[in-house]
Amino acid sequence: MPFPTFGFGHRPSWEYESPEGSGAVLEEPEPQPARTGWRGKVALVTGGATGLGRHIAIEFAKLGCDVAFCYVNLPGRDVSEQALLTEAALTAMGARVLALKCDVRDRGAVEQFVLEAKQRLGGVHFLINNAGIASDGALWRLSEDAWREVLDTNVTGAFNCIRAVAPTFRAQHYGKVVSVSAHQAHRPGFGVANYAASKAALLGLTRAAAVELGPANVNVNAVAPGFIRTERMAMLPAEVIERAQKSSVLGRVAEPDDVAHVISFLCSESARHITGQTIVVDGGLSLE
Repeated sequence: MPFPTFGFGHRPSWEYESPEGSGAVLEEPEPQPARTGWRGKVALVTGGATGLGRHIAIEFAKLGCDVAFCYVNLPGRDVSEQALLTEAALTAMGARVLALKCDVRDRGAVEQFVLEAKQRLGGVHFLINNAGIASDGALWRLSEDAWREVLDTNVTGAFNCIRAVAPTFRAQHYGKVVSVSAHQAHRPGFGVANYAASKAALLGLTRAAAVELGPANVNVNAVAPGFIRTERMAMLPAEVIERAQKSSVLGRVAEPDDVAHVISFLCSESARHITGQTIVVDGGLSLE
């Protein structure tokens, strides 16, 4: 059956066979089975010891990936113990694991983290920019340190990580980057000027990196969660959580796995033609 011309009187360009020497013929790309599936791939997760990052690391381990995650100790909180528990959980799933302290604001430390992941685990295929902090307050009261620390961690940290994996991704003509933004990038509340600015900048970085890395077959996307039931949310006043639930059209806040599943989808071959996009995972919070 001939291909329909839809009234234009000619065949589509991709079906056209040009005379010898008169131009190129668009050919179907050769399948590359080595790039399909999860087993043997390595996922890098920043801020992977606790909270959402821990669930993201577990998600990739469940899929059959090896996992490298980094973390830092926080004021008044020793994250090292949680890192050990996360490492044990991932190992129990059969994953090879690399867990390192690494401040994503430090370009040299990030490059060393990526290098060790390649040397110990055999490569890098997925980068999940999850590390992030908040330091809330009315903008007229925000100190310079509070502004700089949030922007340096949430934006410059993600840039450092993308920059560090870019040579590897370009050389192997394959890679996936997913950065964790937030619904506040589009709908900031009171007292989150630094956080909202950082998460909005992260979306700009995502689009720019998608343009630059796309020719090397690298997908760069972001997710923008709403409220997630993690340790951090447990520190919020009960009325804030109740208001978040009521504001969501689904009437609930997200579980960490709700976001982790979307991230793994964006790293899958099912999402091979999605890049430069932000997937909002907020239960309809942004619809209100």
